Amino acid sequence: MKAAHIRWGLLLWGLVLALPAHADLSRRRSDVVEVVQKVSPAVVYIGTEQEVESRFRGRPRSPLEEFFGQGMAQPETRQRITGLGSGAIIDPSGIIVTNDHVIRGASAIHVVLADGRTFDAEVVGSDANNDLAVLKVNAKEPLPTAKLGTSSDLMIGETVVAIGSPFGLSKTVTAGVVSATGRTFRADSRVYNDFLQTDAAINPGNSGGPLLNVDGEIIGINTAIYANGQGIGFAIPADKVRRIVEELTRFGKVRPAWVGMDTADLPSQVAARLGWDRTYGVIVTNVDPDSPAAQAGVQRGDVVAELGGSRIQDAEDFDSRVRGYPARSAFPLVLFRAGGNRTVQVTPVEFPARLLENLAWEKLGLRVKESKGGMAIAAVRQGSAASEIGLEPGDVLLRMNNQPVPTGDTFREALLTARRGRSVLLLVRRGRYGYHLTLPFEGQRI
Repeated sequence: MKAAHIRWGLLLWGLVLALPAHADLSRRRSDVVEVVQKVSPAVVYIGTEQEVESRFRGRPRSPLEEFFGQGMAQPETRQRITGLGSGAIIDPSGIIVTNDHVIRGASAIHVVLADGRTFDAEVVGSDANNDLAVLKVNAKEPLPTAKLGTSSDLMIGETVVAIGSPFGLSKTVTAGVVSATGRTFRADSRVYNDFLQTDAAINPGNSGGPLLNVDGEIIGINTAIYANGQGIGFAIPADKVRRIVEELTRFGKVRPAWVGMDTADLPSQVAARLGWDRTYGVIVTNVDPDSPAAQAGVQRGDVVAELGGSRIQDAEDFDSRVRGYPARSAFPLVLFRAGGNRTVQVTPVEFPARLLENLAWEKLGLRVKESKGGMAIAAVRQGSAASEIGLEPGDVLLRMNNQPVPTGDTFREALLTARRGRSVLLLVRRGRYGYHLTLPFEGQRI
């Protein structure tokens, strides 16, 4: 009897000892743990391969040889470069979103799922301006997905989770909070606008992976292009991701859109005369008749305070944010006029053909026609910057802002992409030689 009591006592004691362990496990299951277990299967590792040409070391080439490509020939070799990044499956058919800079220039793209399966991926579309790309893998069965949420209602300080492969360490999780929204920063000689900022660690290899809220929804796509900050990470907000991904999925590219308004930085003295007492905002300097901006009620002299719910800091910021809205994607503008604010909805449209025909002539002072290897200059407008710099009929445009322009379609696309800038870099061939020229855009930016 006594032995039986001892056995029962030991059994009960074992049960008592076991209870806290189960209770602790339940108590430790935080929101972050729930998110990781829910979404991890939809996060992928992306490996890329790129072949580049290099030359063996030889005697140094003179500046003239470097410019004209002449001189002693040097043997060439091909070198394979590998890259890495992350991505998120957003459709069970195998649609994956990642960063453009993760796959840019890749000759082969490999996707590894959380369960170890590996696929070759094809590029559906990519956009360098918004640093987003869409990939497709062909699987025999539906793949696990992560839901693309919204970023318009994010609260500063709310918990976020980043999943990716920093430095090649796959299935890595970091957590933090939303530090800020609508951030602008400069990296690699480019300005990046309208980013989410977080203190969740974002390192090389995290690029393209998801930033998630506590419901397990993607509220941003992480990017590691800003390497100067400690404890500062950035992500492309989900609302922009949705617009760009839809455009890339349908058309393979982001169609250049047109609003029909020009803005300029707002000097403090002008702001004071208008009664605008804030340190942000831009002034509308021109509105094209019958343009989307005119139809929405935008007027010359208005102060643009916000676009899409975020403050506008300067004209460059405004132009960059507009580029995040493809044709037919409406956005709200908050305008200050006559002492009060008003909100209007602007819907960009594809650039009108009637304006496209005159764009090169008015902005560049050139008329071009298709020719072997590029676009031949057919006419140069007298008094234009192109005329003053010495361009002549018969010269051939090979590249615009480093983009090849072998056909009329590619020339028009490059011109539409470049039109919001203040200048354009041209590679021009005359005879046997090529010249890089920077040509200022003339007139209003459209």
